[in-house]
Amino acid sequence: MNDKDNIDTIGLSRRTVLAGLGAVGLASAGAGLGTTAYFNDTESFDGNTLTAGQLDLLVDWQQTYDFGEGRQFVSAHPDHDGDGEQSVEIDGDVVTYSDFPDEDDDDSNGANLPVLTCDNIPPLSEADFGTDPVTGEEMDTLVQLTDVKPGDSGEITFSLHLCDNPGYIWMQAGNVSDDGGAGTEPELLVDPDNLGDLGDAIQATLWYDEDCDNVYDGAEPVDIMLTLDFSGSMLYEQYGGVVNDDDITVGGTTHGETTKIDLVELGTRQFVSYLQSQGSDVQVGVAYFDGEGSGDTEPRTGLLQPLTSDLSLVDGALDGLRKKLANVVSGTNNDPNIDDSNADPFSNASGIATGTYIGEGINDAQAELDANGRGGVEYRNIVLSDGESFNGTGSTQFSDPVDAADDARAASPNPATNVYTINVDGSASTLQAMAGPAGGSGGDPTFFNDVSDPLNIPSVFGNLAAQTGQEKIIMDGSLADVLDALEDGDGIPLDGNRSTPYDEFDDDPADANREPFAGDGVMHCVALEWELPFDVGNEVQGDTLGFDLGFYTEQARHNDGAGPQSA
Repeated sequence: MNDKDNIDTIGLSRRTVLAGLGAVGLASAGAGLGTTAYFNDTESFDGNTLTAGQLDLLVDWQQTYDFGEGRQFVSAHPDHDGDGEQSVEIDGDVVTYSDFPDEDDDDSNGANLPVLTCDNIPPLSEADFGTDPVTGEEMDTLVQLTDVKPGDSGEITFSLHLCDNPGYIWMQAGNVSDDGGAGTEPELLVDPDNLGDLGDAIQATLWYDEDCDNVYDGAEPVDIMLTLDFSGSMLYEQYGGVVNDDDITVGGTTHGETTKIDLVELGTRQFVSYLQSQGSDVQVGVAYFDGEGSGDTEPRTGLLQPLTSDLSLVDGALDGLRKKLANVVSGTNNDPNIDDSNADPFSNASGIATGTYIGEGINDAQAELDANGRGGVEYRNIVLSDGESFNGTGSTQFSDPVDAADDARAASPNPATNVYTINVDGSASTLQAMAGPAGGSGGDPTFFNDVSDPLNIPSVFGNLAAQTGQEKIIMDGSLADVLDALEDGDGIPLDGNRSTPYDEFDDDPADANREPFAGDGVMHCVALEWELPFDVGNEVQGDTLGFDLGFYTEQARHNDGAGPQSA
């Protein structure tokens, strides 16, 4: 086999990975029946979705290939100019994949395009997979490996956007072809039957790429502040705090209706539980903010829990947020830990504080990071609110939330902090302007979560928890084994909330810990990386490997996640 000494004379056109993905499937509301279509099947449809009951899955991706000279762009969707780099034209402006992480380029975070949404992802029918550069013919499969040399590697990250209703998703493979190709003399000496050995020789990893950057991320030490909205609109029906009349159980307590603050408690406690189960190197603290009542002389903000590595203390601080919020907004002391108010969401709402001091809450959180944060670690401030910030019409002074976030991201006066924001069914403009990386600008959509349905709050915290710990590996082994798992039955059941303890192989697809993917277009990423080891023998000379990838989805309502094979 030719060795790496010849790599400079062999262009990408001779050794390439061209990949795509299959169309999404649908499920009828009650039967759990579905269909999966691959691009090269004869099935046809409008756009890139098949829908049932407003179930709508859109997909984009970026794929790269390293043949010894660093990663090269290979294929992407969308790709408005066909150069292999993910790009899209929106309102006359071209937005491209931000390239690989570059510490000298503030705009380079190596992530799939965060501007892609359910409104602007183009249909898969517009994807261009080109021709096989070796044969010059149209691609037989959506992933095609030819002339692979030891040390070659590749990676593709798929970005999933489930629009409208929540649903369960499976990842699948089909049309796998592992061929021995033309038998060369060195190969036939060790593989006289000229079998297709490439899939067995290639090592592969399939994982949840939480930050969608095409790179597997291990765990790093981090200090985190959860900065939470404690205003009346998070609890009281009078101000839109009641989400629905369904029961909800949080921390062993069952309430007869679901409020926003219940969902925040559920999500944040899952967040902490996940970090604890992962043994993450973290400190976590909790800040809160409300508005002001008549006669107030200072904003109702403060710390619910100082930074600590004892996550059981954080969980205790997050226990019973209904009561703690009520103590702040309608209690006589306005202190979350002084029990002097009724937490009934249908009463006791008159005379509560007005507005929200988001900026003051950020300042409290940042002061805690400054005072008790560890040196040399990453800092994060996760800010959740369901409304616009208080605008200063009352008697107390206030901090502009965008200015406070700008200070938080800057190195001075506070430690440079990644600011993540979660907008819950409110006006998104302020929270979006606040979101961004440490040392970077605000308005970064990668750090902004827009949640129009409060029921998706726990899923968003689950995603953020998974980004904090090491990214979860679904499977690693030979590429042949990964493809076998993706081909088997319904494929691999994916988990919509990685902060819950679900095993994609050992647990039942209908297990209660496997959650559906949130609707509203919340972005989730799944990645497949492969490499042909340097110590591979001559048995793979001339071998080729091709396969299709696809995703199947069925809506969560009226289905339990068991999938069509079990229905």
